Amino acid sequence: MRMEREQQAGGPIVRGFAGTGFRVDDGAYRALLLTVTAASGWTPPPLATLDVDALAPLLDPAPEFVLIGTGATLTRPPAALVAALDAQGIGVEAMDSRAAARAWGVLRGEGRQIAAALYPLDA
Repeated sequence: MRMEREQQAGGPIVRGFAGTGFRVDDGAYRALLLTVTAASGWTPPPLATLDVDALAPLLDPAPEFVLIGTGATLTRPPAALVAALDAQGIGVEAMDSRAAARAWGVLRGEGRQIAAALYPLDA
């Protein structure tokens, strides 16, 4: 009997870590944007200046919330970003990038309609 460890909800899943980045499907990314349908490399701004414009590729259609992987350690995202997303009915969950990558897989396995922005693991 074969047991599935995770349900597949479709779309990209972070399968592991590669150096200071993430392995997704056949690619490796230093920083990453994830939607329920696509993964793409990202050149993130400094976390202190992260704004809605930098996350625009994640927001149409609007997800339930955005996971923000803040690098090697948890750092709070800018309050202005959280407020701007909240005004659009989009929540924000911040955690270190490894935890965010793992949470992505669990939440997508549940079929949640989320998005993620993951800073490099050494940031």
